[in-house]
Amino acid sequence: MIFVIKEKSIILTIQCIFGYCYKYTPAAYDWFCGPGSQMEYQPATDLVNRIRHQNRINVHGTDIPDPISTFEELQKEYDLDPRIVQNIKAAGFQTPTPIQMQAIPLMMLKREILASAPTGSGKTMAFCLPLLAHLRQPLNKGFRALIISPTRELATQTHRELLKLSDGVGFRVHMINKGVEAVKKYGPKTAKKFDILVTTPNRLIYLLNQDPPAINLNSVEWLVVDESDKLFEEGKTGFREQLATIFLACTSPKIRRVLFSATFATDVEQWCKLNLDNLVCVNIGPRNSAAETVEQQLLFVGSENGKLLAMRNLIKQGFLPPVLVFVQSIDRARELFHELVYEGINVDVIHADRTQQQRDNVVSSFRSGKIWVLICTALMARGIDFKGINLVINYDFPTTAVEYIHRIGRTGRAGHKGKAITFFTEDDKPLLRSIANVIKKAGCPVPDYMIGLKKIKSKLKRQLATKPLRRSTIRTTPRILFEKKPGKRKRRKRKATAKEANAKGDASEVISNS
Repeated sequence: MIFVIKEKSIILTIQCIFGYCYKYTPAAYDWFCGPGSQMEYQPATDLVNRIRHQNRINVHGTDIPDPISTFEELQKEYDLDPRIVQNIKAAGFQTPTPIQMQAIPLMMLKREILASAPTGSGKTMAFCLPLLAHLRQPLNKGFRALIISPTRELATQTHRELLKLSDGVGFRVHMINKGVEAVKKYGPKTAKKFDILVTTPNRLIYLLNQDPPAINLNSVEWLVVDESDKLFEEGKTGFREQLATIFLACTSPKIRRVLFSATFATDVEQWCKLNLDNLVCVNIGPRNSAAETVEQQLLFVGSENGKLLAMRNLIKQGFLPPVLVFVQSIDRARELFHELVYEGINVDVIHADRTQQQRDNVVSSFRSGKIWVLICTALMARGIDFKGINLVINYDFPTTAVEYIHRIGRTGRAGHKGKAITFFTEDDKPLLRSIANVIKKAGCPVPDYMIGLKKIKSKLKRQLATKPLRRSTIRTTPRILFEKKPGKRKRRKRKATAKEANAKGDASEVISNS
Protein backbone atom coordinates (compact mmCIF):
# COMPACT_ATOMS: atom_id res chain seq x y z
CA MET A 1 0.00 0.00 0.00
CA ILE A 2 1.53 3.35 -1.05
CA PHE A 3 0.65 6.81 0.32
CA VAL A 4 1.80 9.89 -1.60
CA ILE A 5 1.55 13.04 0.52
CA LYS A 6 2.36 16.51 -0.81
CA GLU A 7 3.68 19.03 1.69
CA LYS A 8 5.35 22.33 0.71
CA SER A 9 5.88 21.10 -2.87
CA ILE A 10 7.74 18.00 -1.62
CA ILE A 11 6.24 14.64 -2.50
CA LEU A 12 6.72 12.06 0.24
CA THR A 13 6.25 8.39 -0.67
CA ILE A 14 5.32 6.22 2.28
CA GLN A 15 5.23 2.46 1.88
CA CYS A 16 3.31 0.09 4.13
CA ILE A 17 5.52 -2.83 5.15
CA PHE A 18 4.74 -5.39 7.86
CA GLY A 19 1.61 -3.40 8.80
CA TYR A 20 3.49 -0.13 9.36
CA CYS A 21 3.94 2.83 7.04
CA TYR A 22 7.34 4.38 6.60
CA LYS A 23 9.85 5.60 4.09
CA TYR A 24 13.63 5.78 4.00
CA THR A 25 14.79 9.32 3.12
CA PRO A 26 17.33 11.75 4.56
CA ALA A 27 14.45 13.82 5.92
CA ALA A 28 14.32 14.35 9.66
CA TYR A 29 10.74 13.19 9.96
CA ASP A 30 8.53 10.48 8.47
CA TRP A 31 4.83 9.86 8.49
CA PHE A 32 3.89 6.79 10.52
CA CYS A 33 0.71 4.89 11.16
CA GLY A 34 -0.03 1.59 12.83
CA PRO A 35 -2.71 -0.78 11.57
CA GLY A 36 -6.07 0.96 11.84
CA SER A 37 -4.63 4.05 13.53
CA GLN A 38 -4.50 7.69 12.49
CA MET A 39 -1.47 8.82 10.54
CA GLU A 40 0.99 10.71 12.74
CA TYR A 41 4.29 12.52 12.43
CA GLN A 42 7.27 10.61 13.87
CA PRO A 43 11.07 11.07 13.69
CA ALA A 44 12.66 8.79 11.06
CA THR A 45 15.32 7.52 13.47
CA ASP A 46 12.64 6.43 15.96
CA LEU A 47 10.80 4.58 13.22
CA VAL A 48 13.93 2.73 12.05
CA ASN A 49 14.73 1.79 15.64
CA ARG A 50 11.22 0.46 16.03
CA ILE A 51 11.61 -1.71 12.93
CA ARG A 52 14.90 -3.06 14.27
CA HIS A 53 13.31 -3.77 17.63
CA GLN A 54 10.38 -5.62 16.05
CA ASN A 55 12.80 -7.83 14.12
CA ARG A 56 15.25 -8.21 17.02
CA ILE A 57 18.05 -6.63 15.00
CA ASN A 58 21.00 -5.54 17.14
CA VAL A 59 23.67 -3.55 15.33
CA HIS A 60 26.80 -1.84 16.66
CA GLY A 61 29.03 0.50 14.69
CA THR A 62 29.07 3.90 13.03
CA ASP A 63 27.08 5.23 10.07
CA ILE A 64 24.61 2.33 10.01
CA PRO A 65 22.29 2.30 6.98
CA ASP A 66 18.57 1.71 7.42
CA PRO A 67 17.35 -1.89 7.03
CA ILE A 68 15.64 -2.85 3.80
CA SER A 69 12.10 -4.17 3.81
CA THR A 70 11.70 -5.64 0.32
CA PHE A 71 13.98 -7.24 -2.26
CA GLU A 72 12.70 -4.73 -4.82
CA GLU A 73 14.56 -2.01 -2.91
CA LEU A 74 17.82 -3.62 -4.00
CA GLN A 75 16.81 -3.12 -7.61
CA LYS A 76 15.68 0.48 -7.11
CA GLU A 77 18.35 1.76 -4.74
CA TYR A 78 21.35 -0.43 -5.59
CA ASP A 79 20.64 -1.32 -9.23
CA LEU A 80 20.50 -5.08 -8.62
CA ASP A 81 19.97 -7.01 -11.85
CA PRO A 82 16.19 -7.61 -12.23
CA ARG A 83 16.91 -11.21 -13.27
CA ILE A 84 18.37 -11.84 -9.82
CA VAL A 85 15.25 -10.37 -8.19
CA GLN A 86 13.17 -12.74 -10.33
CA ASN A 87 15.35 -15.67 -9.22
CA ILE A 88 14.75 -14.70 -5.58
CA LYS A 89 11.00 -14.76 -6.11
CA ALA A 90 11.18 -18.00 -8.09
CA ALA A 91 12.99 -19.61 -5.14
CA GLY A 92 10.00 -18.75 -2.94
CA PHE A 93 11.48 -15.84 -0.96
CA GLN A 94 8.97 -13.00 -0.63
CA THR A 95 10.47 -10.69 2.00
CA PRO A 96 13.94 -10.39 3.57
CA THR A 97 14.63 -12.11 6.88
CA PRO A 98 15.95 -9.93 9.74
CA ILE A 99 19.62 -10.74 9.04
CA GLN A 100 19.08 -9.95 5.36
CA MET A 101 17.31 -6.68 6.19
CA GLN A 102 20.41 -5.26 7.91
CA ALA A 103 23.41 -7.18 6.52
CA ILE A 104 22.57 -6.58 2.85
CA PRO A 105 22.51 -2.73 3.00
CA LEU A 106 25.72 -2.78 5.07
CA MET A 107 27.49 -4.86 2.42
CA MET A 108 26.00 -2.71 -0.34
CA LEU A 109 27.84 0.22 1.27
CA LYS A 110 31.03 -1.91 1.29
CA ARG A 111 31.20 -2.19 5.07
CA GLU A 112 33.17 -4.95 6.82
CA ILE A 113 30.86 -6.85 9.16
CA LEU A 114 30.62 -9.64 11.70
CA ALA A 115 27.10 -11.08 11.49
CA SER A 116 25.36 -13.62 13.70
CA ALA A 117 21.84 -15.01 13.34
CA PRO A 118 20.01 -18.21 14.37
CA THR A 119 20.30 -21.32 12.24
CA GLY A 120 18.01 -21.37 9.21
CA SER A 121 17.59 -17.58 9.14
CA GLY A 122 18.88 -16.91 5.63
CA LYS A 123 22.53 -16.00 6.24
CA THR A 124 23.72 -17.49 2.94
CA MET A 125 21.50 -15.20 0.89
CA ALA A 126 22.45 -12.29 3.16
CA PHE A 127 25.98 -12.35 1.77
CA CYS A 128 25.33 -13.85 -1.69
CA LEU A 129 22.98 -11.09 -2.88
CA PRO A 130 25.36 -8.18 -2.15
CA LEU A 131 28.20 -10.06 -3.86
CA LEU A 132 26.15 -10.48 -7.04
CA ALA A 133 25.00 -6.85 -6.86
CA HIS A 134 28.57 -5.53 -6.55
CA LEU A 135 30.04 -7.76 -9.26
CA ARG A 136 27.20 -6.69 -11.60
CA GLN A 137 28.32 -8.79 -14.59
CA PRO A 138 30.89 -11.42 -15.57
CA LEU A 139 34.40 -10.09 -16.27
CA ASN A 140 37.65 -11.73 -17.33
CA LYS A 141 39.62 -10.34 -14.38
CA GLY A 142 39.93 -13.49 -12.31
CA PHE A 143 38.12 -14.25 -9.06
CA ARG A 144 36.49 -11.15 -7.58
CA ALA A 145 34.67 -12.84 -4.69
CA LEU A 146 35.93 -15.62 -2.40
CA ILE A 147 33.75 -17.58 0.06
CA ILE A 148 35.45 -19.78 2.69
CA SER A 149 33.38 -22.61 4.26
CA PRO A 150 34.50 -25.04 7.02
CA THR A 151 33.32 -28.21 5.22
CA ARG A 152 32.97 -29.30 1.63
CA GLU A 153 29.28 -30.09 2.20
CA LEU A 154 28.59 -26.49 3.21
CA ALA A 155 30.71 -25.20 0.32
CA THR A 156 28.66 -27.35 -2.08
CA GLN A 157 25.43 -25.94 -0.68
CA THR A 158 26.64 -22.33 -1.00
CA HIS A 159 27.82 -23.03 -4.56
CA ARG A 160 24.38 -24.41 -5.43
CA GLU A 161 22.59 -21.36 -3.96
CA LEU A 162 24.81 -18.96 -5.91
CA LEU A 163 24.04 -20.79 -9.15
CA LYS A 164 20.29 -20.50 -8.47
CA LEU A 165 20.43 -16.79 -7.61
CA SER A 166 22.61 -15.88 -10.60
CA ASP A 167 20.76 -18.02 -13.14
CA GLY A 168 20.61 -16.24 -16.49
CA VAL A 169 23.16 -13.57 -15.52
CA GLY A 170 26.21 -15.56 -16.58
CA PHE A 171 28.45 -15.39 -13.50
CA ARG A 172 31.16 -18.09 -13.42
CA VAL A 173 30.83 -19.65 -9.96
CA HIS A 174 33.50 -22.26 -9.19
CA MET A 175 34.20 -24.69 -6.37
CA ILE A 176 37.50 -26.49 -5.77
CA ASN A 177 36.81 -30.24 -5.83
CA LYS A 178 40.28 -31.74 -6.15
CA GLY A 179 43.49 -29.87 -5.51
CA VAL A 180 45.48 -31.58 -8.28
CA GLU A 181 42.85 -30.80 -10.92
CA ALA A 182 42.52 -27.24 -9.62
CA VAL A 183 46.25 -26.62 -10.18
CA LYS A 184 45.69 -27.08 -13.92
CA LYS A 185 42.34 -25.29 -13.94
CA TYR A 186 43.26 -22.12 -12.04
CA GLY A 187 47.02 -21.95 -12.68
CA PRO A 188 48.77 -18.82 -14.05
CA LYS A 189 48.60 -20.06 -17.66
CA THR A 190 44.80 -20.35 -17.72
CA ALA A 191 42.41 -17.68 -18.99
CA LYS A 192 40.83 -15.64 -16.20
CA LYS A 193 37.25 -16.65 -16.91
CA PHE A 194 36.20 -16.77 -13.26
CA ASP A 195 34.04 -14.59 -11.00
CA ILE A 196 33.28 -16.30 -7.66
CA LEU A 197 35.13 -19.07 -5.83
CA VAL A 198 33.64 -21.20 -3.02
CA THR A 199 36.09 -23.44 -1.17
CA THR A 200 37.34 -24.86 2.12
CA PRO A 201 40.51 -23.31 3.61
CA ASN A 202 42.64 -26.46 3.22
CA ARG A 203 42.05 -26.79 -0.51
CA LEU A 204 42.77 -23.11 -1.10
CA ILE A 205 45.97 -23.18 0.97
CA TYR A 206 47.12 -26.21 -1.06
CA LEU A 207 46.88 -24.11 -4.23
CA LEU A 208 48.52 -21.06 -2.66
CA ASN A 209 51.46 -23.15 -1.43
CA GLN A 210 52.35 -24.35 -4.93
CA ASP A 211 55.47 -22.86 -6.53
CA PRO A 212 54.43 -20.69 -8.23
CA PRO A 213 50.98 -20.30 -6.58
CA ALA A 214 48.37 -22.24 -8.56
CA ILE A 215 45.70 -19.59 -8.04
CA ASN A 216 45.70 -15.81 -8.27
CA LEU A 217 43.61 -13.87 -5.73
CA ASN A 218 44.87 -10.38 -6.66
CA SER A 219 41.45 -9.36 -8.02
CA VAL A 220 39.37 -10.52 -5.02
CA GLU A 221 37.21 -7.64 -3.81
CA TRP A 222 35.07 -9.62 -1.34
CA LEU A 223 36.22 -12.26 1.14
CA VAL A 224 33.42 -14.03 3.04
CA VAL A 225 34.13 -16.43 5.91
CA ASP A 226 31.06 -18.59 6.58
CA GLU A 227 30.54 -20.34 9.95
CA SER A 228 33.48 -18.32 11.22
CA ASP A 229 33.26 -19.43 14.86
CA LYS A 230 33.79 -23.09 13.87
CA LEU A 231 37.06 -22.13 12.28
CA PHE A 232 38.14 -20.31 15.44
CA GLU A 233 37.29 -23.08 17.91
CA GLU A 234 39.68 -24.45 20.52
CA GLY A 235 42.39 -26.42 18.77
CA LYS A 236 41.69 -24.67 15.46
CA THR A 237 44.52 -22.09 15.75
CA GLY A 238 45.93 -23.45 12.49
CA PHE A 239 43.01 -21.89 10.65
CA ARG A 240 43.98 -18.44 11.90
CA GLU A 241 47.32 -18.94 10.19
CA GLN A 242 45.53 -20.16 7.06
CA LEU A 243 43.23 -17.14 7.13
CA ALA A 244 46.25 -14.84 7.48
CA THR A 245 47.79 -16.52 4.41
CA ILE A 246 44.55 -16.06 2.47
CA PHE A 247 44.30 -12.42 3.55
CA LEU A 248 47.84 -11.73 2.35
CA ALA A 249 47.09 -13.41 -0.99
CA CYS A 250 44.11 -11.07 -1.53
CA THR A 251 46.15 -7.99 -2.42
CA SER A 252 43.46 -5.81 -4.00
CA PRO A 253 43.12 -2.40 -2.26
CA LYS A 254 39.34 -2.78 -2.74
CA ILE A 255 39.15 -5.91 -0.56
CA ARG A 256 36.26 -6.10 1.91
CA ARG A 257 35.94 -8.89 4.49
CA VAL A 258 32.79 -10.21 6.17
CA LEU A 259 32.25 -13.05 8.65
CA PHE A 260 28.95 -14.89 9.24
CA SER A 261 27.90 -17.52 11.79
CA ALA A 262 24.95 -18.81 13.81
CA THR A 263 26.78 -18.28 17.10
CA PHE A 264 28.75 -15.35 18.45
CA ALA A 265 32.20 -16.20 19.85
CA THR A 266 34.05 -13.55 21.86
CA ASP A 267 37.46 -14.46 20.42
CA VAL A 268 36.11 -14.05 16.87
CA GLU A 269 34.76 -10.61 17.75
CA GLN A 270 38.11 -9.58 19.24
CA TRP A 271 39.95 -10.86 16.17
CA CYS A 272 37.62 -8.89 13.88
CA LYS A 273 38.09 -5.68 15.87
CA LEU A 274 41.86 -6.03 15.47
CA ASN A 275 41.88 -7.02 11.80
CA LEU A 276 38.86 -5.44 10.09
CA ASP A 277 38.34 -1.79 9.18
CA ASN A 278 35.49 0.21 10.71
CA LEU A 279 33.79 -3.01 11.86
CA VAL A 280 30.01 -3.30 12.21
CA CYS A 281 28.59 -6.12 14.37
CA VAL A 282 25.09 -7.42 13.60
CA ASN A 283 23.26 -10.09 15.56
CA ILE A 284 19.63 -11.21 15.48
CA GLY A 285 17.98 -11.92 18.83
CA PRO A 286 19.94 -12.89 21.94
CA ARG A 287 23.47 -14.04 21.29
CA ASN A 288 24.04 -17.80 21.05
CA SER A 289 20.36 -18.72 21.20
CA ALA A 290 18.53 -21.67 19.65
CA ALA A 291 15.77 -21.19 17.10
CA GLU A 292 12.38 -20.78 18.78
CA THR A 293 10.77 -22.92 16.06
CA VAL A 294 12.40 -26.05 17.54
CA GLU A 295 10.63 -28.02 20.28
CA GLN A 296 13.47 -29.17 22.55
CA GLN A 297 13.46 -32.11 24.97
CA LEU A 298 16.07 -33.59 27.33
CA LEU A 299 15.65 -37.34 27.89
CA PHE A 300 17.42 -39.11 30.76
CA VAL A 301 18.47 -42.63 29.70
CA GLY A 302 20.53 -43.65 32.73
CA SER A 303 23.54 -45.23 31.05
CA GLU A 304 25.04 -45.81 27.59
CA ASN A 305 22.98 -49.00 27.21
CA GLY A 306 19.86 -46.94 27.88
CA LYS A 307 20.50 -44.84 24.78
CA LEU A 308 20.09 -47.77 22.41
CA LEU A 309 16.89 -48.83 24.20
CA ALA A 310 15.53 -45.27 23.96
CA MET A 311 16.45 -45.13 20.27
CA ARG A 312 14.64 -48.38 19.55
CA ASN A 313 11.59 -47.17 21.51
CA LEU A 314 11.43 -44.05 19.32
CA ILE A 315 11.53 -46.27 16.23
CA LYS A 316 8.78 -48.55 17.58
CA GLN A 317 6.56 -45.59 18.47
CA GLY A 318 6.90 -44.35 14.90
CA PHE A 319 8.50 -41.18 13.60
CA LEU A 320 8.16 -38.86 10.64
CA PRO A 321 11.35 -38.88 8.55
CA PRO A 322 13.77 -37.36 7.73
CA VAL A 323 15.74 -37.67 10.99
CA LEU A 324 19.32 -36.67 11.83
CA VAL A 325 21.15 -38.51 14.64
CA PHE A 326 24.34 -36.98 16.06
CA VAL A 327 27.12 -38.94 17.75
CA GLN A 328 30.49 -37.72 19.00
CA SER A 329 32.92 -39.81 16.94
CA ILE A 330 33.36 -41.75 13.71
CA ASP A 331 33.66 -45.07 15.57
CA ARG A 332 30.38 -44.48 17.37
CA ALA A 333 28.69 -43.52 14.09
CA ARG A 334 29.73 -46.86 12.61
CA GLU A 335 28.63 -48.76 15.74
CA LEU A 336 25.17 -47.17 15.83
CA PHE A 337 24.71 -47.77 12.11
CA HIS A 338 25.42 -51.51 12.55
CA GLU A 339 22.81 -51.64 15.33
CA LEU A 340 20.06 -49.76 13.45
CA VAL A 341 20.55 -51.23 9.99
CA TYR A 342 18.58 -54.33 11.07
CA GLU A 343 15.65 -52.33 12.50
CA GLY A 344 13.77 -52.22 9.19
CA ILE A 345 14.38 -48.53 8.50
CA ASN A 346 16.35 -46.86 5.72
CA VAL A 347 19.42 -45.70 7.60
CA ASP A 348 22.88 -44.59 6.53
CA VAL A 349 25.94 -42.92 8.04
CA ILE A 350 28.16 -40.01 7.02
CA HIS A 351 31.52 -39.02 8.49
CA ALA A 352 34.95 -37.75 7.48
CA ASP A 353 36.39 -41.24 6.88
CA ARG A 354 34.02 -41.91 4.00
CA THR A 355 35.17 -40.93 0.51
CA GLN A 356 33.89 -37.71 -0.97
CA GLN A 357 31.87 -39.67 -3.52
CA GLN A 358 30.25 -41.72 -0.75
CA ARG A 359 29.43 -38.57 1.22
CA ASP A 360 27.92 -36.89 -1.85
CA ASN A 361 25.80 -39.98 -2.58
CA VAL A 362 24.55 -40.15 1.02
CA VAL A 363 23.61 -36.46 1.05
CA SER A 364 21.82 -36.83 -2.29
CA SER A 365 19.88 -39.91 -1.09
CA PHE A 366 18.93 -38.15 2.14
CA ARG A 367 17.67 -35.09 0.27
CA SER A 368 15.59 -37.27 -2.09
CA GLY A 369 14.00 -39.24 0.78
CA LYS A 370 15.64 -42.60 0.05
CA ILE A 371 17.33 -42.43 3.47
CA TRP A 372 15.05 -41.85 6.46
CA VAL A 373 17.60 -41.70 9.25
CA LEU A 374 21.09 -40.27 8.78
CA ILE A 375 23.71 -40.88 11.48
CA CYS A 376 26.42 -38.25 11.48
CA THR A 377 29.21 -36.57 13.40
CA ALA A 378 29.84 -32.83 13.79
CA LEU A 379 30.59 -32.79 10.05
CA MET A 380 26.89 -32.18 9.33
CA ALA A 381 26.16 -29.82 12.23
CA ARG A 382 27.22 -26.65 10.47
CA GLY A 383 25.21 -24.73 7.93
CA ILE A 384 23.88 -27.68 5.91
CA ASP A 385 20.29 -26.91 4.92
CA PHE A 386 18.25 -30.09 4.52
CA LYS A 387 14.67 -29.25 3.64
CA GLY A 388 12.07 -30.43 6.12
CA ILE A 389 14.14 -32.19 8.81
CA ASN A 390 11.45 -33.18 11.32
CA LEU A 391 13.58 -34.54 14.12
CA VAL A 392 17.14 -34.21 15.42
CA ILE A 393 18.37 -36.75 17.98
CA ASN A 394 21.48 -36.00 20.00
CA TYR A 395 22.46 -39.59 20.74
CA ASP A 396 25.66 -38.34 22.38
CA PHE A 397 25.45 -35.22 24.51
CA PRO A 398 27.04 -32.15 22.86
CA THR A 399 30.18 -30.87 24.58
CA THR A 400 29.30 -27.17 24.29
CA ALA A 401 26.21 -24.99 24.02
CA VAL A 402 27.45 -23.73 20.65
CA GLU A 403 27.67 -27.28 19.30
CA TYR A 404 24.16 -27.97 20.62
CA ILE A 405 22.74 -24.88 18.87
CA HIS A 406 24.27 -25.89 15.55
CA ARG A 407 23.12 -29.51 15.83
CA ILE A 408 19.47 -28.75 16.55
CA GLY A 409 19.60 -25.96 13.98
CA ARG A 410 19.29 -28.58 11.24
CA THR A 411 15.55 -28.63 12.04
CA GLY A 412 13.06 -25.78 12.46
CA ARG A 413 14.59 -23.87 9.56
CA ALA A 414 13.06 -20.98 7.60
CA GLY A 415 10.13 -20.68 10.02
CA HIS A 416 9.11 -24.37 9.89
CA LYS A 417 8.55 -26.35 13.08
CA GLY A 418 10.93 -29.06 14.22
CA LYS A 419 11.83 -31.19 17.24
CA ALA A 420 15.10 -32.05 18.96
CA ILE A 421 15.58 -34.83 21.55
CA THR A 422 18.83 -34.99 23.51
CA PHE A 423 19.79 -38.14 25.43
CA PHE A 424 21.81 -37.69 28.62
CA THR A 425 23.31 -40.05 31.19
CA GLU A 426 24.75 -39.65 34.68
CA ASP A 427 28.15 -38.97 33.09
CA ASP A 428 26.74 -36.01 31.13
CA LYS A 429 25.52 -34.05 34.16
CA PRO A 430 28.55 -31.68 34.30
CA LEU A 431 27.52 -30.37 30.86
CA LEU A 432 23.78 -30.36 31.49
CA ARG A 433 23.42 -26.88 32.97
CA SER A 434 24.65 -24.93 29.93
CA ILE A 435 22.40 -26.85 27.52
CA ALA A 436 19.41 -26.47 29.86
CA ASN A 437 19.91 -22.69 29.86
CA VAL A 438 19.83 -22.61 26.05
CA ILE A 439 16.61 -24.62 26.03
CA LYS A 440 15.00 -22.38 28.64
CA LYS A 441 15.93 -19.22 26.71
CA ALA A 442 14.11 -20.65 23.68
CA GLY A 443 10.93 -20.99 25.77
CA CYS A 444 10.95 -24.77 26.19
CA PRO A 445 10.27 -26.37 29.61
CA VAL A 446 13.29 -27.41 31.68
CA PRO A 447 13.29 -28.92 35.20
CA ASP A 448 14.43 -26.39 37.81
CA TYR A 449 17.11 -28.69 39.22
CA MET A 450 19.01 -28.56 35.90
CA ILE A 451 19.31 -24.78 36.03
CA GLY A 452 20.49 -25.05 39.62
CA LEU A 453 23.29 -27.51 38.89
CA LYS A 454 26.82 -26.47 39.77
CA LYS A 455 28.59 -24.51 37.05
CA ILE A 456 31.37 -26.45 35.35
CA LYS A 457 34.93 -25.15 35.81
CA SER A 458 36.46 -23.42 32.81
CA LYS A 459 39.44 -25.79 32.63
CA LEU A 460 37.22 -28.90 32.56
CA LYS A 461 34.91 -27.20 30.06
CA ARG A 462 37.81 -26.59 27.66
CA GLN A 463 39.03 -30.17 28.10
CA LEU A 464 35.62 -31.65 27.31
CA ALA A 465 35.23 -29.38 24.28
CA THR A 466 38.41 -30.77 22.72
CA LYS A 467 38.29 -34.31 24.14
CA PRO A 468 34.76 -35.65 24.78
CA LEU A 469 33.89 -38.26 27.41
CA ARG A 470 35.00 -41.83 26.80
CA ARG A 471 31.91 -43.93 26.21
CA SER A 472 31.35 -47.67 26.06
CA THR A 473 30.85 -49.36 22.70
CA ILE A 474 27.36 -49.18 21.17
CA ARG A 475 26.14 -52.78 20.90
CA THR A 476 23.57 -55.18 22.24
CA THR A 477 25.38 -58.38 21.20
CA PRO A 478 27.31 -59.96 24.11
CA ARG A 479 30.97 -58.89 24.15
CA ILE A 480 32.19 -62.53 24.17
CA LEU A 481 30.97 -62.97 20.58
CA PHE A 482 33.22 -60.13 19.45
CA GLU A 483 36.41 -61.42 21.13
CA LYS A 484 38.99 -62.54 18.59
CA LYS A 485 40.26 -66.09 18.62
CA PRO A 486 43.94 -66.25 19.58
CA GLY A 487 46.46 -66.73 16.78
CA LYS A 488 48.23 -70.03 16.05
CA ARG A 489 51.35 -69.00 17.96
CA LYS A 490 49.33 -68.10 21.05
CA ARG A 491 47.30 -71.31 20.84
CA ARG A 492 50.51 -73.40 20.67
CA LYS A 493 51.96 -71.51 23.62
CA ARG A 494 48.80 -72.08 25.66
CA LYS A 495 48.82 -75.83 24.82
CA ALA A 496 52.50 -76.11 25.76
CA THR A 497 51.86 -74.33 29.05
CA ALA A 498 48.92 -76.62 29.78
CA LYS A 499 50.99 -79.76 29.01
CA GLU A 500 53.80 -78.52 31.23
CA ALA A 501 51.36 -77.87 34.06
CA ASN A 502 49.84 -81.33 33.64
CA ALA A 503 53.31 -82.95 33.64
CA LYS A 504 54.23 -81.17 36.85
CA GLY A 505 50.94 -82.25 38.37
CA ASP A 506 51.57 -85.89 37.44
CA ALA A 507 55.13 -85.81 38.86
CA SER A 508 54.02 -84.32 42.15
CA GLU A 509 51.28 -86.93 42.38
CA VAL A 510 53.86 -89.77 41.91
CA ILE A 511 56.14 -88.33 44.61
CA SER A 512 53.28 -88.01 47.08
CA ASN A 513 52.17 -91.61 46.44
CA SER A 514 55.70 -92.92 47.04
